[in-house]
Amino acid sequence: MEERLWNREYMKVMAANFSLFFAFYILTPLLPLYLSENFHATKDVIGTVLSGYTLTALLFRPFSGFVVDSFPRKTVLMVCFVFFFLFFAGYLAAGTLLSFTIVRTLHGGPFGALTVANSTVAIDVLPGSRRNEGIGYYGLSNNLAMAIAPITGIFIYRYTHSFELLFWIALAVAFAGMLAASTVKLPKKEAKRPPAKSRRPAFSLDRFFLLKGWMLGANMVFAGFCFGVLSNYLAIYSKETLGITGGTGTYFMLLSAGLILSRLQGGKALRKGRLTHNAAEGMIISLAGYILFIACPDAFGYYGSALLIGIGNGHLWPAFQNMMITIADSNERGTANSTILISWDMGMGIGILLGGIVAEHAGYAAAFLTVAAVNAAGMAMFFGATRNFFLNRQQSKLTQSNTG
Repeated sequence: MEERLWNREYMKVMAANFSLFFAFYILTPLLPLYLSENFHATKDVIGTVLSGYTLTALLFRPFSGFVVDSFPRKTVLMVCFVFFFLFFAGYLAAGTLLSFTIVRTLHGGPFGALTVANSTVAIDVLPGSRRNEGIGYYGLSNNLAMAIAPITGIFIYRYTHSFELLFWIALAVAFAGMLAASTVKLPKKEAKRPPAKSRRPAFSLDRFFLLKGWMLGANMVFAGFCFGVLSNYLAIYSKETLGITGGTGTYFMLLSAGLILSRLQGGKALRKGRLTHNAAEGMIISLAGYILFIACPDAFGYYGSALLIGIGNGHLWPAFQNMMITIADSNERGTANSTILISWDMGMGIGILLGGIVAEHAGYAAAFLTVAAVNAAGMAMFFGATRNFFLNRQQSKLTQSNTG
């Protein structure tokens, strides 16, 4: 009899994940406008301020994987959620650019730790035979949040012009997610990291970053770079360069629709273990989306690229996450998750920072042209090296399992 994928605990983790990403994305497309209107920040300053969140998340990721693999995961999950929730109150209290920068930068820490903890708990509550498929579907929760949250935030701001209200909503949604996470019950055998002293040193670099998956992580940096520029500068680019006002919410909705469609369509392939196939499809479709975005600076190119980029990322993300987990041991799941997220955050942080600098000196069109070039380089790396890198390590692990 086939094991049940959609069990109660898995759905609770999905709800918690939806809440944390909704709280994040309801603010993301509007923060550049908030900094510009409230603090009169320049483009490069905006890039610096917003990159702080991602860079702090990046710093916390390695330690998060270590902690999640070393201590009771439910406890780690709740501590992360409490701090993630509390920092939203800091946005309400921040009255200067400096204080907002400090709060925003520090907030990246609990966000980085929480995404590692929650995704690792999701793996724990999934039946082993449905794990690849379940990891793919897990992303639907943050994809759905990405679809709903930005357009909700933009709609609310358009009619209220109140950033304060948006901060309160983010705070309330984060609290709801914390409540959902508090009810999750982990299987006893997965509640704590199994002893592994005989397999790995108590303290080593491999406890913080999955060294055996380094090339997968390096390839993910390219994808993170592209999305970092897109998600943070889309609203200003569409308004200043394309003359499209009020279209950011629709763009994110279409992008998320592409993500959701690809997750649903790609679930069968993931279930069959066709990880490199899904990753390759994602790379090609994403590149087509970014090229369309640059080549057709009109409504067709704008909205069409959203759907293509969404479909591409929806194939790419779960494929890379599954590849990383596949080559990791069972007691390295937290480290594997943190490694793929570290790579994504590193790319996003570089993209946000460099995107702001390029936009300041050469305009937003040049910044997005850079995105297309970086995406093409990432695809070349995957087909030229990363695919074989994974297949060789997967085969090596299977050989060790059969001989062990």
